[in-house]
Amino acid sequence: MFDPVATTVTIGGWQFLTILLLVFGLFLILAGIFTAYFGSGKSRTIGVSLLVGGLIIGLLAGYFYHTGALAGGASGQLGALVWEAFLVIVAAVIGALVAVGIFLVAIMKS
Repeated sequence: MFDPVATTVTIGGWQFLTILLLVFGLFLILAGIFTAYFGSGKSRTIGVSLLVGGLIIGLLAGYFYHTGALAGGASGQLGALVWEAFLVIVAAVIGALVAVGIFLVAIMKS
């Protein structure tokens, strides 16, 4: 059963690799959209290439994890892994923003 407020998170090697590839694909998609929309000429072509590359990497990583080819033969719960990865990313972003906020307050007060 999935516990959204888990005290321990256990991510195995294949899950780590899948999360890494899914996040890599996601950020390639975001960078591609940004570059294709705001770029011109060659930049727009590069943006579309990043977008397509991100889609391919993300879909292949998800497919191989779901079928078990990336999980060492055992098919994985891709939906649970994506949700857990999302929570890990949100927690990391919140932690980073709090740290940057404390740093800025400390610098501005001195």
